[in-house]
Amino acid sequence: MTANVPSSAAFCRLNDEKLVLSSSSKKSQLFLSRIDRLLILPPDDNNDDDDDDNKHMINNHSRRHRRKFLLTMNSCILLLAGSTSSRIAYASTTSKTGILLPSVGEIESAIPSTWDEENDNPLYNRDSKSAFSRLDNTPDSMFYTDPRFVEHVDENAVKTMTTYISTRLLHTGDSVLDLCSSWTSHIEQQQQQQQQHGGGVGGKLDLKRVAGLGMNAKELEANTSLTEWTVMDLNTNNVKLPYTDASFDVVLLQLSIDYLIYPLEVLKETSRVLKPNGRIAILFSNRLFLSKAVGLWTGSDDIEHAYTVGGYLHFCGGGFTNIMAEDLSTRQQKGRVIVGDPLYVVTATKGGGLI
Repeated sequence: MTANVPSSAAFCRLNDEKLVLSSSSKKSQLFLSRIDRLLILPPDDNNDDDDDDNKHMINNHSRRHRRKFLLTMNSCILLLAGSTSSRIAYASTTSKTGILLPSVGEIESAIPSTWDEENDNPLYNRDSKSAFSRLDNTPDSMFYTDPRFVEHVDENAVKTMTTYISTRLLHTGDSVLDLCSSWTSHIEQQQQQQQQHGGGVGGKLDLKRVAGLGMNAKELEANTSLTEWTVMDLNTNNVKLPYTDASFDVVLLQLSIDYLIYPLEVLKETSRVLKPNGRIAILFSNRLFLSKAVGLWTGSDDIEHAYTVGGYLHFCGGGFTNIMAEDLSTRQQKGRVIVGDPLYVVTATKGGGLI
């Protein structure tokens, strides 16, 4: 097996993304060609008998590390290209934070088609104490003492989240658990319900039950979508949700997965309270309370976040299947750059149904 490297490499590939040098110097091309040799996986042309599990492990490992490796190469490329004016154009960054944003399709491709029990586990061989440590380790009950009647993403992301939940995720008659709930669940009861692949009928989204579990009583009391609510801190040992088995059709977890220090335990509990073929949707952005986010999250980009959430669901022991990620972010028509706050969702079902 030999690497298939372009004879005149003018760019590096990161999945299907191009990292383009503005300088077209031969030095730049040669250097990028060498990087291509390091990063492009060889095609499997004549090895039908290769070990499929081994190839899957190598591909996933390479995919997860290419992005981080390439981001560290910026200064090296500029130096070797021999031009101080050379600049790299890659996936866009947010003007607010400078965080690298994914290009089209990268969030969706973050979830492996099959999971290797060791190499795809985000917690395998990782010190859980450091992975889930936080800058502020004081009890969350102190942090959430005062209510915050604000949105944590921009207006456009809120609208996108509300539309997704109300027209694509929820169905009439559903019983819903809004985990880590607050003063809004982003559920529009009077909404034109749409089937996932288009069409649909107008009318009221008549939900059977919407239970909210959060940290602040005043926020939960103000949430008009909830039919009931409970104050509970999920960042405690031996979490057990205060609901009977198979109680809900849907579990929502919005903009909070990054704060959980026992995510596997919490997600396993969500599986317990979900009905067979029940659905879970975990929505997240890159906006957060930095002091309360866990180290595993703050040290990663959005693609790694999607992969990590998928890993949580697969390895929590809750029997989740059909784990998929979707980029819900609004993008410009030209250049397909994310506009405003990004928004992503990872979904799964309990058992084998489709979400």
